[in-house]
Amino acid sequence: MHVRPRLAAAAAAAVFLGAALTGCEDGAAPPRRAVTPSGSPIASSAPPLPPTVSAPATPATPVATATAAPAPATRLSMSVTTPGGRLDLVRGGPAREFTVTLRNGNSDAYRHLLLAFQMEALVPEPGDAPGPQASLLLERRDPGTGRWGPAELRVAGDLKPYSLYEGGSPLARDEVRTEHYRLRVTPGGPTGSSPLMVRAIDTDAPEGTAEERRRPAASSLPHRTRRAS
Repeated sequence: MHVRPRLAAAAAAAVFLGAALTGCEDGAAPPRRAVTPSGSPIASSAPPLPPTVSAPATPATPVATATAAPAPATRLSMSVTTPGGRLDLVRGGPAREFTVTLRNGNSDAYRHLLLAFQMEALVPEPGDAPGPQASLLLERRDPGTGRWGPAELRVAGDLKPYSLYEGGSPLARDEVRTEHYRLRVTPGGPTGSSPLMVRAIDTDAPEGTAEERRRPAASSLPHRTRRAS
């Protein structure tokens, strides 16, 4: 019985089976791979990365809160106005009206603020005889009733001391008040030109204080009186 070829075939099959079991030609054992419980292989772990360090948060720049600047200090002002800008009177003729407007500032409130009117003596025009200065008549309109009543007009060339004035009415901060006056000359009154001076006097100001404190506002209005034609 001839058996040598069968032995050779069996040997060859054994060699092939061993190579298949070892997975490599040189017989080295293959590296073992870990598996998860589910059977999936776990990839080989690389060296751990250093922890990420977050940059420190930049503190927020505080937003400046806008604050309103304090209002600038303002003072009392006064204006004296009339149509045409001047008082043109005729002796014995109708009265001419004018207004005095007080605009108080935000600095002072007045308890007694008095309006004082003054005019220098009129020099007669050529051919006119001087008349009594009392013939210049100043009147004020009452804001409550609308009636006209006499107001004081001083005719002199000197200045009356402020300490001699009394009375007046209150004026609050930022208050605006307009008063109405009128001036006329009697038939026997003087003629000539002289400005009508108006002063606002704080009668509560202590004696010896600065003039601008005792007389916080002043103005004037051009004036001329002529004889009737």
